[in-house]
Amino acid sequence: MAESPKESTSDTSAPLLRETETVEGVVDYKGRRPVNRSNTGGWRSAAFIIGVEIAERFAYYGISSNLITYLTGPLRQPTVTAAENVNVWLGAVMMFPLFGAFIADAFLGRYRTIFFASLLYILGLGLLTLSAVLPALNPPNCQDNNSSSSCPPELQIILFFFSLYLVAFAQGGHKPCVQAFGADQFDARDPKECKSRSSFFNWWYCAFNAGSVVSLTVLNYIQDNMNWGLGFGIPCVSMVLALAVFLLGTETYRYSFKDDNGSPIMRISRVFFVAAKNWRITPSAPIVEEEVGETHSSHGAHQYRFLDKALITTSDSPDGLKKDLKACSFSEVEEAKAVLRLFPIWATCLVYAIAFAQSSTFFIKQGATMDRSIGSGFKIPAASLQCFINLSIVLFIPIFDRVIIPISRAFTRKPSGITMLQRIGTGMILSMISMVVAALVEKERLKIAMDSGLVDNPKATVPMSVWWLVPQFVLFGVADVFTMVGLQEFFYDQVPNGLQSVGLSLYLSIFGVGSFLSSILISVIEKATSGSGGDSWFSNNLNRAHLDYFYWLLAGLSTAGVIVYWYFARGYVYKRERTM
Repeated sequence: MAESPKESTSDTSAPLLRETETVEGVVDYKGRRPVNRSNTGGWRSAAFIIGVEIAERFAYYGISSNLITYLTGPLRQPTVTAAENVNVWLGAVMMFPLFGAFIADAFLGRYRTIFFASLLYILGLGLLTLSAVLPALNPPNCQDNNSSSSCPPELQIILFFFSLYLVAFAQGGHKPCVQAFGADQFDARDPKECKSRSSFFNWWYCAFNAGSVVSLTVLNYIQDNMNWGLGFGIPCVSMVLALAVFLLGTETYRYSFKDDNGSPIMRISRVFFVAAKNWRITPSAPIVEEEVGETHSSHGAHQYRFLDKALITTSDSPDGLKKDLKACSFSEVEEAKAVLRLFPIWATCLVYAIAFAQSSTFFIKQGATMDRSIGSGFKIPAASLQCFINLSIVLFIPIFDRVIIPISRAFTRKPSGITMLQRIGTGMILSMISMVVAALVEKERLKIAMDSGLVDNPKATVPMSVWWLVPQFVLFGVADVFTMVGLQEFFYDQVPNGLQSVGLSLYLSIFGVGSFLSSILISVIEKATSGSGGDSWFSNNLNRAHLDYFYWLLAGLSTAGVIVYWYFARGYVYKRERTM
């Protein structure tokens, strides 16, 4: 069944075209196949997807980038509570794609999932705007920071968090499907389009950050200096535009369809179920060797041998003897092994995600204490510092795609220049360096605060330029070009066919689990360092806190993470030879 908007009525309705002019395995918007290569897909269709991504990221970062400021400002939460709430919400944002991707790959298809998720997204942003502008939820007496403890009203808090998590849920269906749907517009079997697909991940991420930069510079200023209602309302309008752009490209897209082999999720689940059922049985050598002989053992056929038990089942024969019968095909077992190979890489990237979570929480609170003035009267919004991550990505991706990759191809003789795992590991090392720089800068900030007699005056501006924070943001941005884009391409390319949305949701879940782990780590350290009655590492008065100790801890964890990652990456067996 096709995932295109209109159901297929015939597989032969298109005229007979030369093989090089058609694309197999997909249908057009009317459900027809084969699809004409020149009329569908490619960069023309991908341009609509990239446009959607710019508008959606503008909307998303208009909410997430300044969330900690809203929580500690209008909602009056303590810094540590606000940081935990931000991390938990970001974790949910990154975990919901697992559900959205499952719905897309197993039932609705990517096009329909994007459409319905966009409607929920718009609803969530609309409710979020109402929570900030309705007079009943924002009484005049609550505008004064010294007003009673009954502010903000409980109804405002409930509506705000309901809307916030509705946005997270909708984004869970939107994000993995948009990127996978964009990559689907390129035919991996065509050499030219295959190369374009690899570039698509670079330029998609560049567009991702272009939308973020505009949001961080424009919306953060509006939220800090005008009002939150307008700051939340503009993202809602942006999401409406994203849906409109997406629908405009409907007739140009290539759509995947389900084959007769059933859902890949069900096939893989069945392998694990049958293997668990047969855990006491040893498969006979002829069955395994016969199946293994049909494939290339270099692709990891002899890894995770316990799954080979899914090749057999026990059945009572009429003569009372047990006979070996194949329960799953070898290709199904190999699909399950391909998924299992991803998890060591997934797990070793969690430390990167924990470090990454600090860029939208404590990095911002640091910046809020420093001198952010430009000229005589303009102050940079603290949350806008994140735009240096996005700007460095936007500026570095063209250099990476057009200079570094061609040069590396000349040395490695590989189409991608460097392997996906080498790319990911390089970014992890840069992330570790970023945490070291962050620790050194914070140590200097604390020293200046002490020398200036501001230790007990948390609202005073520390006489240290906010530009000191730029290097740690830029390093994170360059690290993202390597690790983020590498993870996107890796999890899209290495999952079994038909599970690309699930693959991208697995990549996103790294940062979801990383955010949860960051929240847990902060809670544990907060309790451990404040037990003696002194100031914790995360004191509301950052001049008495010790974020530098926290950053050094993360630098150490990142170093350990890189070592463990290198161990598993060294033995990873790629799904296809061309991706090496």
